[in-house]
Amino acid sequence: MSIEVKSELNHSVSQVLNKPKESQIKNALAILLSNKAAMIGAMIIIFYLLIALFAPLLAPYDPYAINLDNKFIPPSADHWMGTDDKGRDILSRLLYGSRLSMGVGFAAVAFGALFGIMCGLIAGYYGKWVDSIIMRVMDILLAFPGILLALAIIAALGPSLINVTIAVGAFSVPLFARIVRGSTLEVKKLEYIDAVRSLGANDFVIIFKHIFPNILSPIIIQGTLRLATAILSAAGLSFLGLGAQPPSPEWGTMLSSGRDFLFSAPYIALFPGLAISILVLGFNIFGDGLRDALDPRMKN
Repeated sequence: MSIEVKSELNHSVSQVLNKPKESQIKNALAILLSNKAAMIGAMIIIFYLLIALFAPLLAPYDPYAINLDNKFIPPSADHWMGTDDKGRDILSRLLYGSRLSMGVGFAAVAFGALFGIMCGLIAGYYGKWVDSIIMRVMDILLAFPGILLALAIIAALGPSLINVTIAVGAFSVPLFARIVRGSTLEVKKLEYIDAVRSLGANDFVIIFKHIFPNILSPIIIQGTLRLATAILSAAGLSFLGLGAQPPSPEWGTMLSSGRDFLFSAPYIALFPGLAISILVLGFNIFGDGLRDALDPRMKN
């Protein structure tokens, strides 16, 4: 290829790759802001994030302090959400528990997204036998119900919050891998990818500089929706005694400890259950709004 032709091709590709996307971003943001349900979900998420961030400042009591003289106090001016069977303030435990529950959810999704994206990019870009091997492994993982796969992993590793994070993240890997693979197959067929390859770009540059940035939308959508599932799954595993262990104020553990007092002191289980439900609802409706804003197929 002559120097003039290569220079002209390089200039053309640069124009395509550097094409401003401000209008697309503004359009997506406008659609998202006009979606009232998505904005409610965003406010719920922000509220929970602020609670987790400022839990030490907001909590009126030590979440681990046991005071048997104050056990089973119903919601009152001193204890807004009451106290549990060991006299611990439920509100303080919920505030500190938001750090654990949300931390596990975000860590699990990050774990699943990292490995899923890598597998999807490699399978979609290289194809052939590489694609077949990776996707058959993903199919095997998808053959197991997510919670069953998580239970099997925890049975092998032992109950702990870290192992719950790994277990919940593991059944998110094939979902990210399939989405990324499909998007990679679409993008790698575009003309500008052939032009970049003709300029001498190696596979690493093509994959991570030119393909990956163009498939972020479905990854963001999937990640937001998976956060709700991850938080709910982690709480469910802790409820079964396979995740965070007492006296940890993790919401699933609190819910489990309160089930023995559903008739005598229902507030012990009620408030952790509400906290989980509202947060999961927030992520779900915000994720739906993101899908409407970022997925062109959802637009009129």
